[in-house]
Amino acid sequence: MKKTIYKEASASVTIKTEVVCPNDTNPMGILQGGRLVEWMDIAAAVCAQTHADQICVTASINEVTFKAAAYSGDIITIRATITRAFNSSMELLVEAHARKVLKPKKYLISKAYFTFVALDKKGKVTKVMSVKPVTAAEKAEYEGALIRREAIAAGKPSNQAALV
Repeated sequence: MKKTIYKEASASVTIKTEVVCPNDTNPMGILQGGRLVEWMDIAAAVCAQTHADQICVTASINEVTFKAAAYSGDIITIRATITRAFNSSMELLVEAHARKVLKPKKYLISKAYFTFVALDKKGKVTKVMSVKPVTAAEKAEYEGALIRREAIAAGKPSNQAALV
């Protein structure tokens, strides 16, 4: 029997939903960036652990951008997907959208790339299964992950990787 050596990116997509409560906001009722990043990190961890079938820990958060504000009472939907697995690390794209309770139109509020590392039962770094991109978007993110990784290794900001 042949052992599977990869998983498709869609197999580990994770969706997390939150409601912005008053304790998640600043005095103006705007969602605090740190709280949003915390929620994004949780979604990314679930996605990474689903892909790796191992405990995974955050190694870095790159290219965090805040595109728009969300407010108390808004519904936040966070989508995490793996873009590429390397040896023991994985890059994940995490996007957060907001919407008003009575309006169905969602809008992007944040986007970031997270890097997670898989750990074995003894807490040591362990290998992860490869990712097989299927869609055009998955293939573009897969290729971009290598460019971002190389830019970071070269000491360049990963958001400037396309300019390298």
